[in-house]
Amino acid sequence: MAVRQPSFFIPHGGGPCFFMPDPKNHWTGMERFLRSLPTRLPELPTAIIVVSAHWETRGFRFTATHSPSLIFDYSGFPPETYAIRYDVPGASSIAATAADLLQSQGCPVELDHERGLDHGVFVPLKVAFPEARVPVIEMSVERDLDPALHLAAGKALTPLRDQGVVIIASGMSFHNLRAFGDKRFTASSQAFDTWLTSAATQSGTKRAAELTHWTDAPGARVAHPRAEHLLPLMVAAGTSDTPAERIYSERVLEMAVSGFRFA
Repeated sequence: MAVRQPSFFIPHGGGPCFFMPDPKNHWTGMERFLRSLPTRLPELPTAIIVVSAHWETRGFRFTATHSPSLIFDYSGFPPETYAIRYDVPGASSIAATAADLLQSQGCPVELDHERGLDHGVFVPLKVAFPEARVPVIEMSVERDLDPALHLAAGKALTPLRDQGVVIIASGMSFHNLRAFGDKRFTASSQAFDTWLTSAATQSGTKRAAELTHWTDAPGARVAHPRAEHLLPLMVAAGTSDTPAERIYSERVLEMAVSGFRFA
């Protein structure tokens, strides 16, 4: 039998940042963290479901392609970043099981048999799992960005963890492109990061109540003018009732950024 796998909320960086020159080492620490992800697993996963901040849909969707292509949904980067390959297999049967689990809990869901993997998926996974052996399924965020719905979706997906599936929520704990690099926003980013860490490291019921009202947190709308990069966290949090562990914390371009593991 498969060992129960954890869930994660990870930062995926800026575009293809790990595959281009970084003379000021803005992304070195984050890349090191992503490379450590396999060491935080009890065994090699049977599959990985990645909830991407870069796929917003009406209702949830899962990719169900046999050999997913890559979607280069970034612009203005060096030519070599549009030649990246990540020839990972899909897992349509697990995608179907995930969809059934959500549907059984009243969550709207569809399978997508054509879509590939966007950079919120292939960029961090190519760093963390460069061999591309583990099947990958992408999951969207629901475009209404309702925290409670995403927490419920995570709860519905929990049984997959006992089938060896790792659920990775790919976003950023701070995502305000106008603020990065501007020290005037550092204090706000730190205030939100402190709150988020406190909320994530509480037990399930209290954590859910805190996360559902994340907009009341200090610095919330500075950290997230829109919630699409935070909502993947709700899915990961929903898969566990135990307090999260903060496994990554760093200032990136003057902003506080964190990552979490949910056992």
